[in-house]
Formats: sequence, structure tokens, C-alpha cells
Amino acid sequence: MTPAVSAPRALLFDLDGTLVDSAPDLIVAVRSLCAELGAPEPDGEAVRRVVSAGGRAMLRKALPGADDAMIDQWLARFLDLYSVAMTVHTRLYEGMAEVLDRARARGIPWGIVTNKPGWLARPMLAQMDFYGDCAVLVTGDCLPVRKPDPAPVQFACARIDVAPGDAVMIGDDLRDVQSGRAAGARTVAAAWGYLDGGDPEAWGADLVVEVPSGLVAALGL
Repeated sequence: MTPAVSAPRALLFDLDGTLVDSAPDLIVAVRSLCAELGAPEPDGEAVRRVVSAGGRAMLRKALPGADDAMIDQWLARFLDLYSVAMTVHTRLYEGMAEVLDRARARGIPWGIVTNKPGWLARPMLAQMDFYGDCAVLVTGDCLPVRKPDPAPVQFACARIDVAPGDAVMIGDDLRDVQSGRAAGARTVAAAWGYLDGGDPEAWGADLVVEVPSGLVAALGL
């Protein structure tokens, strides 16, 4: 496969469902909450598909009879359950280590732009070996707005002194593509991620890549 875009000067990744497969630990937390509430055990695969949409979406999938007030009430407890066991099963996606190694070898900085709040993202990443040379981390509470607004991608680029047009934003949700495009970055839809029932071919990304290892050829790394 020949590169579809010239080699970028920076790689920006969404976190959950793009860089790491965090669904197993999130599903455990959802199931623990349901057990506390006396609710039936949820379908793990159904929860997995909406991980990129956030905690409320996962709880709505697991507790379909709950209204928004109930979801809001239980969200804090769900996050507490998750926060004490975030990296038991969470791992880099297969092939992603090679992508990061290639970026390092070429002197290409990489960073993370996630809607996950910092009080969860920072300790989770601190427990994972690959995180040491991450050039920038923009979490969902760094700025007044989150993806799909372009500001998080623009902020990340400014922090590593790279023009948005020289960066690539990679993510498994439409909001990742919208944020990257609006910021002026090139975009990759990560078809290996959770997708939330969406069709990455319809998101308007510059590239759709099926597996993480495909980024090496697609981006000329």
C-alpha cells in the first residue's frame, strides 16, 4: 500500500477505541454497577460498541429503562468503580506499538486528544508503558469545549509547535474526524475501533484504515 498522504509532522490519536482497547475494563465497571443496582448483567458487546460515546452512553446501553436523571445519578459511581481498575485488561491495540516505534524513529511527535476527563486519563496512561514519550495530552476538561470542536486539536498542535495542516488526527468516532477537519488537520478514521454503529467510510476522513498496522503504509511512516 502506498502512502495516501505525505508523512505527517505529528500524529494525534483519540484514546479509547483508537490507541488503546479500554473496553474490557469499562465493561467490568458497568457490570459491577449493574450488580450493585440489582439490574441484569448487560451485554458486554453492546456496551463495547458505544465506549467512544462516553460513560452516559454505556450506562444507557446497560440500563435501557433508566431516564437521564437516573443515568446522571449513577454516572459518578460507575466512574469510581472504573477508576480503581483502569488498566487490568486495557492494552495498546495490536500493531499500534509498531506505529509509535516508527514515529519515534522518524522524530515524529505523537499525542492524544481525548474527551475522557483528565482525572481518569492521566492516571490510566501513567500506568501504561507506552506513554513515556507522548508529546501532548489534551483531555476532555482541558478546554471549555471538546471534540467535535476543533479547539482541542488546534491546542494540541500549538503545544507541540506543529501547524494543524502538518498533523494527522486519528480516531474511531465521527467527532474525531469532525474535530480534525475543522482544525485544518488531515484525518484518519480508525475502522478497528468501537465506531458506535457508524460507518467510517461516510465520515469524510482523508483515509479509512482497517487495522493499526495499516497506518505505517498509509502515512508513510
